[in-house]
Amino acid sequence: MCLVKMDDLSGIVDDLRKKYCGLSGEVCYNERRQWALREYCRKENRMNQVNYQKELEKILNTLQEKGEAASDYRPPRLFLHSCCAPCSSYCLEYLCRYFLITVFYYNPNISFSEEYQKRVAEQKRLIAAYNKEEKGWPIDIVEGDYEPERFYEMSKGYENCPEGGERCFRCFDLRLRKTAELAQAGGYDYFATTLTISPLKNAAKINEIGQALSGEYGIPWLPSDFKKKNGYKRSVELSAQYGLYRQDYCGCEFSMRQRLEEQRAKA
Repeated sequence: MCLVKMDDLSGIVDDLRKKYCGLSGEVCYNERRQWALREYCRKENRMNQVNYQKELEKILNTLQEKGEAASDYRPPRLFLHSCCAPCSSYCLEYLCRYFLITVFYYNPNISFSEEYQKRVAEQKRLIAAYNKEEKGWPIDIVEGDYEPERFYEMSKGYENCPEGGERCFRCFDLRLRKTAELAQAGGYDYFATTLTISPLKNAAKINEIGQALSGEYGIPWLPSDFKKKNGYKRSVELSAQYGLYRQDYCGCEFSMRQRLEEQRAKA
């Protein structure tokens, strides 16, 4: 795993943004350092061929050993960004045995208020059900501000990037940066996201962003690739079991537009 600090970045590429669509002009110093850190993590992870699921399992095995060895054991606190209830279903079932989880529902990428409210309601309903069933340690939830203007500001110049491209990477950074910020302020032991459960999301990129933010904010990132070990399959099963609303697009109007275009092309 990449654990580099910001001070170790001198001499790393200055103009990384030129590699990505829609980018030109001068880049401010802080943003250049952030991109350099991500690039460093990407190269380190590629060289080491990181298996994020195995990295997660190492941490969980250590926590399990500590729990078995101490009668008064209290699990570490995890601040877990969640994109939606269906994606979180398996992640919460899996992790609540090892962590005191606070779900952070922060998704300014969801373009329409009605859609946002529908998704956050499902998230709260799922957590209430899990707590009632006592699947593991109790789960809390913090609902972030709904501020789509931040997403639109971030996505300027990237509107035509394809789904899974640079606009998505910047969206990951937007949401995970807020997660890291609040996790640090709240004294949590780890921060993480449910995003890696999706077969359509770049788990390596998400982990690279998380690692970079860990270096910036000084809080451990919990690596993951939740889709592995049948994680995504289990999330589909749990969604059916709890009757969860499963949206057919990520959340932003650009992903919805692309999905509609793909559907028309197949018609």
